[in-house]
Amino acid sequence: MQETSAPYPWTQHYPPGLAWDKIYPPRALPDIFDQSVATYSKRVCSEFLGRTITYGEMGQLVDRAARGLADMGIGKGSKVGLLLPNTPTYIIFYYAILKTGACVVNFNPLYTIPELEYQIGDSETELMITLDLKMMFDKVEALIEKGVLERAVIANFSALLPSVKSFLFKMVKGKEVAKWRKSPQIAKISSAEQVMCNGGDRVEIEIDPVNDLAVLQYTGGTTGVPKGAMLTHANLSINVAQIMDWVTNLEPGTERILGILPFFHVFAMTTILNFGVAHGAELLLVPKFELDDTLKLIGKRKPTVMPGVPTIYTAMLNHPKIKSFDLSSLKFCISGGAGLPGEIRKQFVEVSGCKLIEGYGLSETSPMATANPVEGVPRDGSIGVPVPGTVVTIRSIDDPTVEMPLTESGEICIKGPQVMPGYWKRPEATAEVTVDGYFRTGDVGYIAEDGFIYIVDRLKDMIIASGFKVYPRQVEEAIYRFPAVEEVTVIGIPDEYRGEAPKAFIKLKDGKTATAEEILEFLKGEISKIEQPAEIEFRDELPKTMIGKLSKKELREGA
Repeated sequence: MQETSAPYPWTQHYPPGLAWDKIYPPRALPDIFDQSVATYSKRVCSEFLGRTITYGEMGQLVDRAARGLADMGIGKGSKVGLLLPNTPTYIIFYYAILKTGACVVNFNPLYTIPELEYQIGDSETELMITLDLKMMFDKVEALIEKGVLERAVIANFSALLPSVKSFLFKMVKGKEVAKWRKSPQIAKISSAEQVMCNGGDRVEIEIDPVNDLAVLQYTGGTTGVPKGAMLTHANLSINVAQIMDWVTNLEPGTERILGILPFFHVFAMTTILNFGVAHGAELLLVPKFELDDTLKLIGKRKPTVMPGVPTIYTAMLNHPKIKSFDLSSLKFCISGGAGLPGEIRKQFVEVSGCKLIEGYGLSETSPMATANPVEGVPRDGSIGVPVPGTVVTIRSIDDPTVEMPLTESGEICIKGPQVMPGYWKRPEATAEVTVDGYFRTGDVGYIAEDGFIYIVDRLKDMIIASGFKVYPRQVEEAIYRFPAVEEVTVIGIPDEYRGEAPKAFIKLKDGKTATAEEILEFLKGEISKIEQPAEIEFRDELPKTMIGKLSKKELREGA
């Protein structure tokens, strides 16, 4: 399948009027932000625990933060970290950092000090933005004390809340607030209030969208040392434009997006923050996903868009009173981060009446590379088709220079304007994931005759049983069809006879019972003998990542 040949098979599924070869001009992310501030100045930009900030107000806050950072010496070449949950502080400093020409480095607030230390050193982060909550500040203080971090800016959490909630927070949760002004490291710490105490004079800086880095997004922690995917302004801005063209049932300036996925993860950073701002949407910020609170918030604040991961949709469906919650405001949901079981998609659509599509991408692709069309017949089990300007090829697992024909499996490889230029300071690692100008994803899949793409599994998750390739995702899909199963993860374990064999970890739905024997009997008609789990272990909870994806890492370590 050559790029110069006839139209790709997937183009027949594009929305009317959208051409696969559409050219997207590269843009600086602050320009997109400023455009929305000008267009939607009176519209609410963010809502956080009852307090709202309009686009006009957010624009002023960002300009003041940018001016303050620039006065601190932050500019082109600087790396500034965000150690923050979903709060207005994240939005303010994300765009402020970019306005100075500096690069954002995302950090998970739940990281341990050694994990933070590694990423700070590798990325050359010189300044960290965080909140005055002890769980975050104590780590930042320790990193400054160790000489790992040069300086920090601390934002006041209670100031983000409405006045009554702010008072109650100080009264009830006072012990959770750090007394950072008494820190021995105070000489290297500034308050966000200090930084933003200025007139917001424009920072004069020329951003080259194609070559200037916007974000260092760390990835690959489960497959070795985490690496910083270098995402340019062009990578991220074009991916937003691709998504805006793809999602045909939304109207700019009218939508409300539920932000339950953490912004420090690339999926949320693009599909909630950057996409939401470009769309003039109201961002409903949720600092931590709590099932009951989220369902109540949907009924109260009426979001129209909800990006999520499969475990979130599964949790909602398995709430014992799900039918008593009003989900009717939702009109577009997208699932990413992991495979979306077909049964979960169908049930969620039945309960909510909302379109739920599966998309696919990686940190290295900003992230969206493929998605199911919003209109038309959904393809359960498929990650959809490539978004405009994006080519997907399937390469031989044994020789990635060899392309596989349609319907045959191999490694999924991607080329497009949203694909990173490489890993930060790791040319060898970049070369390892590049073939003929394509990014090698490490995922195994195939392209069907009609152009829809299907993932079989991750290369690293593949199980070799008696010389045969067994893909855990196929086993998981089969187990999900057993009515009592809520969640399942399959890994490979040592097996004296087969070398390796599948083991399934299963969480059952509340109030449901099942035995390993019953599930194995069910699976006889669903998967081949070689794919049958050698062991089934029932657990009350399955380990998840911060974004809510089921995690195999902890299960492998304990196997």
